[in-house]
Amino acid sequence: MVSICSLVTAQQQKTNLYNEPFRPQLHFSPKAHWMNDPNGMVYFNHTYHLFFQYYPGGTVWGPMHWGHAISKDLVHWQQLPIALYPDSLGYIFSGSAVVDSNNTSGFGKNGKIPLVAIFTHHDPKGERAGTDNFQNESIAYSLDEGRTWTKYSGNPVLKNPGIRDFRDPKVMWYAKDKKWVMTLATKDHITFYSSRDLKTWAKESEFGKEIGAHGGVWECPDLFPLKLNGKQYWVLVVNLNPGGPNGGSATQYFVGQFDGEQFVPVDDQIKWLDYGPDEYAGITWNNTGSRKIFLGWMSNWSYATQVPTASWRSAMTIPRDLKLISIDGNILLTSMPVKAILKLKQQPILAGNVHVKKIYAGNTKASTTAGRYLLDLQTNSLNDFALELANSNNEKLIIGFDKNANQYFIDRTKAGVHDFNKDFAGIFKAPRFVANKSVKLTLVVDRASVEIFADGGATVMTCIFFTEKPLNKVSILSDSAIRIKSLSIAGLKSIW
Repeated sequence: MVSICSLVTAQQQKTNLYNEPFRPQLHFSPKAHWMNDPNGMVYFNHTYHLFFQYYPGGTVWGPMHWGHAISKDLVHWQQLPIALYPDSLGYIFSGSAVVDSNNTSGFGKNGKIPLVAIFTHHDPKGERAGTDNFQNESIAYSLDEGRTWTKYSGNPVLKNPGIRDFRDPKVMWYAKDKKWVMTLATKDHITFYSSRDLKTWAKESEFGKEIGAHGGVWECPDLFPLKLNGKQYWVLVVNLNPGGPNGGSATQYFVGQFDGEQFVPVDDQIKWLDYGPDEYAGITWNNTGSRKIFLGWMSNWSYATQVPTASWRSAMTIPRDLKLISIDGNILLTSMPVKAILKLKQQPILAGNVHVKKIYAGNTKASTTAGRYLLDLQTNSLNDFALELANSNNEKLIIGFDKNANQYFIDRTKAGVHDFNKDFAGIFKAPRFVANKSVKLTLVVDRASVEIFADGGATVMTCIFFTEKPLNKVSILSDSAIRIKSLSIAGLKSIW
């Protein structure tokens, strides 16, 4: 017999889920426990699959599994049962998934197209023994659209030649040569491999030993084509930990050409996909055609295991569309929130031609009460200004532009709890690349995070915070007179 008390408790748990303190309302986060890197992101049969590094035994990093969630629109998510569990070969570290439409692997049966996951097997015993070959690449396949998985009996399919960091395979189909190409993180650089069947791999080339940022180990790479003015380029994304522009982990990228064997960059500049302190391990979905959709882990290894959430840890960023632009001959990768987020948009509060001297606080209450909103702002001139996101406790997050330094910044020194880690509170900066005489900002504000997309996504910053109450007051600050051409603030409905 089920007691009334048990039923009430179960109902309370269901009601409280996704309503806990600091719980994101616009971003994917696991129902409970630890999450880090996004993995196996693939689009198949009108469904976006998101796998992720997951430890179901606690809220700190532990033996890694692949968690699993799906979405039809990149906004609303349904978490499914765990996809891949650790086994005798080790933990299930990061990797990717592909749609094997031509059944090159031979895993397809009865006309069913296989999804194939390519991941790193991490052997903790080998690591403890001090060996250098404890990370190897393995595969698994699914014939029921990712619901259940069978690990290949011949694993590992790519054995470690003796490189301590040998992981995070991102695989894509290179149609020109009818082969699969694996982009693999190997210590402080990238190694490319190729295969005809996803089972037998041959080394093609290496890249990055003497180029790019090298403050830490290279991880979670991604390689994909994008066009600019009709010409095809290749983008190589490489995550780095530590050594980011604002400390800790971050995502860098290179633009160049790839011929199926080698990647050659167009320049030797260090470029960052996100300058904020809290985007890492970002990669793109496979099988989305010419559209490239990016997603990152919204945290930083400097403090990820210490943030003050109780039943779960970490969220993903908003999915972002990637594009290439050219500014004075410099090719940059831009990112903006997927337009599907507009499904959540409520009636906006609009203002225009606002003159600001010292402070402007419009009627934003209706849109910002819940602490989640979409803010679009454009200035008429290029002067110093700041947006203050605050609450009645005088907790505040400051986002602004410094004209003399030509930089954007985020100041979270007064944005709630930060004593869990000495590196959390701080002021974080990012360069401005465009030469326009006005600033254009888009902000996605959630209960405990802000994502800033400046100048059409040429500069991006992601930042988490932990205020006691939602930041439901928005003010514009300026010591020098500035005119706001347009301002829109729209509340966003919860995805849960």
